[in-house]
Amino acid sequence: MKTDNCLIMKSTAGFYYVRCPNGEIKECKARGVFRKQGITPLVGDNVTIEIDGESCTVWEIGERKNSMIRPPVANIDKLIIVSSVKEPAPNLLVIDKLTAQAVDKDITPIVVFSKADLEDPSDYTGIYSKAGIQSFSVSAADGRGIDKFADIFNGSVCALTGNTGVGKSSILNCIDPGLSLATSHISDKLGRGRHTTRTVELFPLCGGFIADTPGFSALDFENCEIILKENLQFCFPEFRRFIGKCKFVSCAHIGEKGCAVCQAAKEGVIPESRLNSYKMMYEEVKDYKEWEHK
Repeated sequence: MKTDNCLIMKSTAGFYYVRCPNGEIKECKARGVFRKQGITPLVGDNVTIEIDGESCTVWEIGERKNSMIRPPVANIDKLIIVSSVKEPAPNLLVIDKLTAQAVDKDITPIVVFSKADLEDPSDYTGIYSKAGIQSFSVSAADGRGIDKFADIFNGSVCALTGNTGVGKSSILNCIDPGLSLATSHISDKLGRGRHTTRTVELFPLCGGFIADTPGFSALDFENCEIILKENLQFCFPEFRRFIGKCKFVSCAHIGEKGCAVCQAAKEGVIPESRLNSYKMMYEEVKDYKEWEHK
């Protein structure tokens, strides 16, 4: 018997936990043909499952409106990027890579700075607010910003991502203590958190869904999807009103004479850190040829 309109809620060790229309959760394996076709079911996928006695199989995957490698999720409306203001310190390049990938896939990025009780995060939130990206601060310790965080989810499917140790699970526990997500402290020796979230899992929350995803380090983040150099400039929302106003049509915005984007950064209209991240990302993909990797 096949059941349509099911939702993959969790993926771990080759098993998929799928929510049926009646609310029942079924443990499923994926069809072998998916592996042959190079297809991997993702949390957030709308699927058809086949139920055969005690055995359940993900039989068909519905059309995706988007998908990501980091975090591995599909059909997301908003990507909530969490970075602590300290312990560990923010990595702006990682944040900017995530915001760019979200924009490239028509996902709304939101940048949240946690541990606001430890240090004033206004310099960081100001960078992203100036870039046209919603940004604010929260603290799981004293509760500031938690209501604003909760408002994000209403009617949306969101994914929560960020470096290890920034307090993603702690924030979700503040919103809904019933989730009881595992948390841990920062290692004094290493200066980073331990991976307490081991799997990608979708939870109903505040009228929507949230995917809590495993944390990562900056090194982990190097192996993720490519944004072609031709598209990269459009993934920085604050660049858009200056694109087409450079002296040269072929301007890559990496320091060419008469570059309107670089001039805007000099004048403080575009955050300097954002332009620096763009230049580093451009350097990484400038020689990438899509046809060579197909």
